[in-house]
This record gives sequence, C-alpha cells and structure tokens, in this order.
Amino acid sequence: MGKKKSSYCNRISKVVLGATKADGGTRDRSHAIGGETAPAFHFFEGFTSHKPVISHDVFDIPIPLPGHVREHFPNVMDDPVKWAKYRVEKYGAEMITLHMVSTDPKVKDTPIKDACRTIEDVLQAVKVPIIIGGSGNPKKDPELLEKAAKVCAGEKILLSSVDANMDYKRVARAALEHGHSLLSLIPMNPDEMRRFNKNLMRLGLKKEQIVMDLFTGGIGYGIEYSVSAMERCRLAGLNGDEALALPIASATSNAWSAREAWMKNDAWGPRELRGPLWEAMTAQAALLSGGDLFMMLHPRAISSMNALIDSLFEKT
Repeated sequence: MGKKKSSYCNRISKVVLGATKADGGTRDRSHAIGGETAPAFHFFEGFTSHKPVISHDVFDIPIPLPGHVREHFPNVMDDPVKWAKYRVEKYGAEMITLHMVSTDPKVKDTPIKDACRTIEDVLQAVKVPIIIGGSGNPKKDPELLEKAAKVCAGEKILLSSVDANMDYKRVARAALEHGHSLLSLIPMNPDEMRRFNKNLMRLGLKKEQIVMDLFTGGIGYGIEYSVSAMERCRLAGLNGDEALALPIASATSNAWSAREAWMKNDAWGPRELRGPLWEAMTAQAALLSGGDLFMMLHPRAISSMNALIDSLFEKT
C-alpha cells in the first residue's frame, strides 16, 4: 500500500550562511539551510531540505564542563582562537558558534571592544562560516551583536540571538546594514514566534535572513514541548504562514543541563558514553521535527549526528 501524499502550498525560505570570495567574503565555504517543500524526511512528498548543518560550540572563556568532555579539547579551552582552530582541524567542523559568555556583567563583564577583538581573531583564524552568540544578557547583547555585525561585515554570519525582551531593532538594523542573518528566539510558542518574526520583517529583514529557535529542551527535560513547537511551525510554514516559513535551529548542547548527561552514577552506565548519547538523541529528535541547523558540543555526539544525517540523505 503506497504512502498517502499531502499537498503543501508553500516553501520554507533558504538561508545562506557564510560568504566565500565569490560572494565578497573570506569564508572557504557557505551553507544553505531550509528550502523544504515537505515535512522532515518526507521524501515521497517533496524536497525535504538542504542537508542540515552542525555548528561546533566554542566559548570565549573556559566554562565548567565534566572532565570526560574537557579531555576532547586539551590545552585549547583557555583560548577561543585555538579552540576554534582545533574544532576545524581535529574534528572537521563545518561551522563554528562562538559564544561570548564573558561579556555578561555577572560573569566577567568583558568590554565590547575586547569582545570584538576576539571575534575578529577567530574570524581570521578559521575560514568556515561563523555564528556569533551573545551571553544572554538583554542589556549588553544588543550592543555586542551590533558591533559584531560590523566587525564581520560581508561574511554572512548568524547573529544569535534576538528576542522580544531586548533591543532587537538595533541588531536587526546592523544585520541589514552588514549583510547578516538573525536567529530569533521564542521558547516553545509558535504564536509568539509568528508575531516576533513579523516584527523583524517589518524592519526590512527578508525571510532569507531569519532562522528561528524555538528552544530545544533536552531528553527528559521538555523535548516533547520542543518537538511539538517545531512541528507546528514547520507545518504552518508549509501551509502558507510566511512568518513561520523559516529554517529551524536547535541549540542541542542544552542537553548537557540535564544531570543525567554528566553526573557520575554507576547505575546509569558510564557517563563517557551516556553524555554524548544524551546530546545525540536530543539532536535526533530535533532533526526529525524539522531542524536545519544544530549547535552542538561533544565530538562524539556530533559524529553520531553526522552519520545519521548522511544515512538519511544517501538516497536523495
């Protein structure tokens, strides 16, 4: 008995991250995400997507990580430039997410000028596309992302992230001026995501400049709500809702906030295996719900996810 096909009237927008020399940038590659005309991996109904992309996490200061995670990044976590290069050279990173956590006034309150110097150093050290992540501080992130947009002018970076509780207009204007894309963050609420994306578009941003993050709860920590929100947004976009017809990002390394991913407990099995599996399974759930871009931490989880993506796309 054949599969019953559904009909969709719309296409998810395609967002290009990274500008090569031919595009006026200095990256050695670019990545297109989105473009779907059917739900995730419904190959029998239409074009599923460009191949999803995984971006490797790098932090501008050492962050607390279990020893069995830190051992994968020996002697580089004190220097984001070395860490980014290690990600590319050792693990073949296709993209880097540089999290500027030290800029948070509650962490180190790194001045924006110094933060931009770090961003520029990483941009020159690696030639893969870049995502610039803020600290999550709603007062300081707008200035950081605005200045980062200028430092990275012409490179088609993704500015991560903006939400309704910050001066997002400031960041949107910078993205427009310097040719970047924005990551819009609205946790697990398709209606609020629709409203926020409409506001971004009213500012002049095109659909091809917005990626949406509905927040990825880890396995056992809200993943079912994430799955529901992702699927609802994807189906709404395919059925004509232009404000939701956008690629979906998943900050999958959120999975490490679950104690089951890192806590030592012999009854749970070896955490060296359990942790990467926790992240990989979280990523898999997001992938099957429509995820196009994944920000991930553990090399083994990333390797597992790449193998899954390759297997799903091998016949396309």
